[in-house]
Amino acid sequence: MKSLRLLHPDRVRLERSGVPENRRFYLAEPDGTLFTAARHGPVVAIVPEYDAASERLKLRFPDGAIVEGDVSRGGQGVTTDFFGRAVPGRMLEGPWAEAFSSYVGQALRLVRVDARGDGNDDAPVSLFSTASAEELARRSGRPEALDSRRFRMLVEVAGCEPHEEDRWNGTAVRLGEAEVKVVGFVGRCVITTQSPSTGHKDLDTLKAIKAYRGMQGKSIRFGVYADVLEPGTIGVGDPVVPQ
Repeated sequence: MKSLRLLHPDRVRLERSGVPENRRFYLAEPDGTLFTAARHGPVVAIVPEYDAASERLKLRFPDGAIVEGDVSRGGQGVTTDFFGRAVPGRMLEGPWAEAFSSYVGQALRLVRVDARGDGNDDAPVSLFSTASAEELARRSGRPEALDSRRFRMLVEVAGCEPHEEDRWNGTAVRLGEAEVKVVGFVGRCVITTQSPSTGHKDLDTLKAIKAYRGMQGKSIRFGVYADVLEPGTIGVGDPVVPQ
C-alpha cells in the first residue's frame, strides 16, 4: 500500500505492470486528491497485511489497534492525479475512512486502483544499490549505515559500485527469472528525509544528495526506474546481470 510501512517478502512475481500486489491501494482526500507520507510522515508506522486470495486487508496501528475487512468491492468511483497521470479507482467501504481519518486528523478515504500497476509513481520497477545508500551515508558524515527503506524502492542490489545503476540507463538487466530495461532516473522527494519507522524528519537527504550529485533540471536523482521486458520471479539472493 502506498505510503504505509514497507513489506519485504523474500520472493515476488514481477509482471509487466510490476508486482501485482504492490501499491494496489492508496490514500486520498474525499475529493480524490492524492494523500501521501509527504504530508503526514507517521502514516509509515501503519503496517498493512493484504491477502490477495481472500481479498482481506489488515492494518496494524502504532497503538496496537487492528482494523481489518474485505477489500474486494469498491464504492464510489474516483480519479486521482498521480503526478500528472490520471488514475481511476474506487473508494472502499468499511472501517477504513474512520481509521485513517482519526489517525491523521483529517478526512481520508482508502482507494483501490482499477488496474494493477496504476498505483506506481512512474515505471513498474524502481531499483538502486546498497552501495549508493552507503555512499550517501559517507557523504552525510554519518557513522552508521542509512536505513535503505527511506528510499522506498522495489529492488535493492548488492555488489555494485556507488550509483553504478545510473550507468544501466537504456540497457536491459536480468533480475532473477525476470528481465527489465532501465528507462530513467528516480527524482527524490521529502519522504526520503523521514525516518522509515516513525515518519519524522531525521536527515536532510535532499541537501546531501544535491551537494555531491547536483540537480538535473528540477530533479534530485537517486536510483532508477525500469520497465519489465520479461516477467518472472525475483528474490533475495538472485543474480543481477546487466546485459
